[in-house]
Amino acid sequence: MDWDQLWIEVNLATMDPAQNGPYGAIEDGAVAIKDGKIAWLGPRSALPEFDPFSLPVYRGHGGWLTPGLIDCHTHLLFGGNRANEFEQRLNGVSYAEIAQAGGGILSTVRATRAADEETLFQGGRKRLNSLLREGVTTVEVKSGYGLDLDTERRLLEVARHLGAMHPIEVVTTFLGAHALPPEFKDNADGYIEHVINQQLPAIAADGLADAVDVFCEHIAFDLDQTEAVFQAAKAHDLPVKLHAEQLSNMGGSALAARYQALSVDHIECLDQAGVEAIAQSGTVAVLLPGAFFTLKETRLPPIDLLRQHKVPMALASDFNPGSSPLCSTLLMLNMGCTLFGLTPAEALAGVTRHAAQALGLQERVGQIKVGMEADLVLWEIEQPAELAWQYGCNPCREVMKHGQLVTLR
Repeated sequence: MDWDQLWIEVNLATMDPAQNGPYGAIEDGAVAIKDGKIAWLGPRSALPEFDPFSLPVYRGHGGWLTPGLIDCHTHLLFGGNRANEFEQRLNGVSYAEIAQAGGGILSTVRATRAADEETLFQGGRKRLNSLLREGVTTVEVKSGYGLDLDTERRLLEVARHLGAMHPIEVVTTFLGAHALPPEFKDNADGYIEHVINQQLPAIAADGLADAVDVFCEHIAFDLDQTEAVFQAAKAHDLPVKLHAEQLSNMGGSALAARYQALSVDHIECLDQAGVEAIAQSGTVAVLLPGAFFTLKETRLPPIDLLRQHKVPMALASDFNPGSSPLCSTLLMLNMGCTLFGLTPAEALAGVTRHAAQALGLQERVGQIKVGMEADLVLWEIEQPAELAWQYGCNPCREVMKHGQLVTLR
């Protein structure tokens, strides 16, 4: 067979719904790779004849192969830190109170504006290295800590540079409408006009964003302002995403559904009407248990409603310096199960197949399937549920991107 490499003595959690069982499992399987893509997979007993001396044959020694993990919601690039706000919250100050006092996102904006490209790049590289060690092969990186054109552009340029230099694939999202900057205090409409007329056209012209996001919340931007950004994004042929229903139910998810949003994220306050809307539009619900945990929230996302309406549920870290300083996709697997009640299979689908859909990449990554990119992880586990069951003993043995074993950079 004209293959570049073959993996045997492995069990496959394909995450392909066309395969049997919740993981699409093939025990004692094999995977062949050609030109960075999956060329054949199935039971080892069904392998076509091949010359073992004509290609490298790798042995998994009974481990499990999964698709490369995908973190589909991060705020990976920023300056400074917010450990002081962590202390404030532990002393009873709410996230909203901190934001209203000039802290929260705006404190990170000040530090990020002061950070040069090298500082941002090195911080991002270290965080990507941490994710790569846990089997992550694709990461979404949002801007949103600049809130002016120069810094927003710098964040997205650094993210693109990281994607070019690091084994992890980086997908970029423009989140200029993240918070109201001090220059536009008490003038949210004016800032949205600035985002639409100044920031977005320049960023789109430079090809720096793969999607556009908005924080739709009572401490950020309302439905009319959100829709104005969505309309501008569509005019630039960019898909949209939304921070929605995190602290209150503003109906942002239904609005996002009307614009065929890739995803709505957070959604603790999502109601049935919102669930029905995103079910019809095919929008992915992105669950962010790290923020739920860090902020000590008590209102759970409507998991049963999402299941009932067959809404795909992705799972992501929301890694950021304030509300989710947790740079670990494996931890999100555990939290998705223990905090939100996902099954281990739902959690794994949430960081593979459904996370790929949340980024519009479902035709390329997120499953072990013929024709898909060979983004694969070999785990030293006896069953896939171990990935969600245990945290702190990293079972990741090998990571492949485009069929190549990768190392840290």
